Amino acid sequence: MRFFLTLSALVLLITGLSAGAQAISSAFPDAPDRSIKLLREDEDWSFLCDRSLRQDFWDPIKYIPLRKSADDWYMTMGGEARIVWEQIGNDNWGQSPYWNGYLNQRYMPYFDLHYGRHVRTFIELKSGLNSFRRGGPRPIDEKKLDFQSAFLELSSSSDSKSIQLRIGRHELEYGSGRLIDVREGPNVRLSFDGFMVKSRIDSWQVDGFALRPDEDNAGFFDNAPESTVSFWGVYATRSLPRKASLDLYYLGLDRKAATFQRGTAQEVRQSLGARISRPIATEHSGWDFDDEGLWQFGTFGSGNIRAWTIATETGYRFPTVPLKPRFSVKADISSGDHPSSNTLGTFNPLFPKGNYFGVLATTGPGPINFIDVHPHVELALPHDVSLSADWIVQWRQSLEDGVYAVPGFLIRAADGSQARFVGHRPGTEIRWQANRHLWFQADYGIFYAGSFLKETQPGRNLNYWALWTGYKF
Repeated sequence: MRFFLTLSALVLLITGLSAGAQAISSAFPDAPDRSIKLLREDEDWSFLCDRSLRQDFWDPIKYIPLRKSADDWYMTMGGEARIVWEQIGNDNWGQSPYWNGYLNQRYMPYFDLHYGRHVRTFIELKSGLNSFRRGGPRPIDEKKLDFQSAFLELSSSSDSKSIQLRIGRHELEYGSGRLIDVREGPNVRLSFDGFMVKSRIDSWQVDGFALRPDEDNAGFFDNAPESTVSFWGVYATRSLPRKASLDLYYLGLDRKAATFQRGTAQEVRQSLGARISRPIATEHSGWDFDDEGLWQFGTFGSGNIRAWTIATETGYRFPTVPLKPRFSVKADISSGDHPSSNTLGTFNPLFPKGNYFGVLATTGPGPINFIDVHPHVELALPHDVSLSADWIVQWRQSLEDGVYAVPGFLIRAADGSQARFVGHRPGTEIRWQANRHLWFQADYGIFYAGSFLKETQPGRNLNYWALWTGYKF
């Protein structure tokens, strides 16, 4: 709380400044970007200082002037409300042998204040409420009220170079979300405390950060950075010809008490990786791809770490034919451990996106000691309805290591089983974007337990369905 009191004092000080500021240029693009971003801090509504561009019911609160004589002193307000009913049968393949149904509610208002071109404060609140869940809410289900984001930004810019310093609480979202993600699926999103430097150098966007993950407690404004976990890194990205992009990154993680099948010890892990991707075709039929490779090294207790992963996705979309179908296949592999050696081989996905691996995001295994093949088809139906279906087939990479949850903790030890096949899971999702603010979604999936789960018991099939609705403005 002391940090946020200091931040609040800085906000009040900045608000009281009377220094002059340069006006925003009136040369706005012909079609300003009105999209609602996953990270609300990435939105730019400054074009609404031109009142003739206002079209939406919420436009008046997207640009609220703070000074009469300066267009670049303004505030943007917005938010989100989301309600989800989830139902899980035979959670953890029968360790909870019943249907567990519960209601999740999420509310996230935000306030984005610009004090000229070089100073900004961004505050986003979160409230996640859970009802009816057997065993009570998990940390990802409930958080009464707290800051999701709260940072002070100082920036300088020129035509080809810019730098921004952010201090406070942040959300992170990089690449495909396979390693660093805001955790959009669960009721309570993930955030970090510390500082970030975001810079643009010619064609490169380079971010550096030193942070601690935010520990979600259930009460009011009682979150705090996890004192036993440190996270730092540099992430760089740039555009390539033919609409492709390249990501290069280094990530460091220090956990004082990390647990894998071989035991618990301090983990200091370094990750070096690269990703090359091309987006899904929108105008003409064409290929898209997303390929990533990562090497991890470091220490685990008195031993070493040597781990790795390779992830690929290749798709083809036909945007000019009815239903605009897209067909794709993912294939992923991540290393597991061999406990007889002095080197930990279990891959650590850091802070991953759950639904990268299908609709069973909060119930199915995570990308650790993992081999999978994942075909997927998407259709665009009339009236802004989309339909998708996938089928994930999964094996263990190492027969001496177990199966881990998406957050990284062990949920099924190897127990001497020599079975490699973990199971397969079909899933489907239908989504209706009723308008730019309101959406509805339904998910259904089954995890058919394979030979490994049946040998290590219990090995029941897992069922999951969910109904979602949300409103963003």
